[in-house]
Amino acid sequence: MEFLRPRRECRQIDVGGIKIGGGAPIVIQSMLNVLSSDIEGNINQAKALEAAGCQIIRIAVSSMTDIDLIYALKEAVKAPLVADIHFDYKIALASIEAGIDKVRINPGHIGSRENVEAVVDACKRRGVPIRIGVNSGSVEKDLLEKYGGPTPEAMAQSALNHAKILEDCDFYDTVISIKSSDVRNTINAYRIVAKECDYPLHLGVTEAGTAYNGLIKSSVGIGSLLADGIGDTIRVSLTADPVEEIKAAHDILMCLDLIENEAQLISCPTCGRTQIDLISIAKEVEDRLRGVHKPIRVAVMGCPVNGPGEAKNADIGIAGGKGCGLIFKKGEIINKVPEEDLIDELFKEIERL
Repeated sequence: MEFLRPRRECRQIDVGGIKIGGGAPIVIQSMLNVLSSDIEGNINQAKALEAAGCQIIRIAVSSMTDIDLIYALKEAVKAPLVADIHFDYKIALASIEAGIDKVRINPGHIGSRENVEAVVDACKRRGVPIRIGVNSGSVEKDLLEKYGGPTPEAMAQSALNHAKILEDCDFYDTVISIKSSDVRNTINAYRIVAKECDYPLHLGVTEAGTAYNGLIKSSVGIGSLLADGIGDTIRVSLTADPVEEIKAAHDILMCLDLIENEAQLISCPTCGRTQIDLISIAKEVEDRLRGVHKPIRVAVMGCPVNGPGEAKNADIGIAGGKGCGLIFKKGEIINKVPEEDLIDELFKEIERL
């Protein structure tokens, strides 16, 4: 695959059989948002995420009672699981014992050196990586004072300090994330850390917002870094159904040709020449393309005169006329069909590709 800039070289880790870093394809992650006590609800959501293309699933493990959820999910889905843990190293140990595939923990926040060593030793025995997750709200007070707030430099230094704690325990099976709700701070923090270490980087813009605003902020932040060749796994954080995060992640990766065997939609913005309901047609085509796993470009154009030529880089496409439509391949018209049959005929052609 070609990047706008060469892919950053880094270590590779293994999360339950999924490779992150070291030249492996970008991995898509999300997080369950059902109450941990609702085992059935979590299982249903995890299955929906897996079906949508989520490769790694993170869960909040806040107490020992949440450990039961790990066992249940390990039985229900194939996707590797990450335990999100704050402060209590004993919960980390219990999660590892339950078969978790990765833990998200900041080693500087779990107490004594003995606590850190206990978690590291358990991870080594089980082959469990650790993700260091720093965000603008978790930066230590001394760094906030030194840098004058949660600046990119402060967040980057916090992440590197946590990594150093693990290195002192001879542990290097580490992933780093440095997220802020400020897109510019996020981009700059990752750029700093990318130069200072060779660990795989987990990209994201934290607290990005709703399905609409969050997608825009995440696309700018994550997309800018990926275009720089930075990033090995991504999570698009949205205040929405987590399945929407997977759709967004796929679309971000498709824009940069960083995902294989996915269909990409091209559609015109419409104009006064448009004579069919192109907006609803484009939306239906987009929804149906979610189930198409071919490396193709599909065009939905409004003008039968200019549409095929404007979208001649598409593998297959449609262009609307008054009550009818054209189907074309690489700009060449292959069929004319009634408007009501246009979408179905398009997908018949897609099946033949």
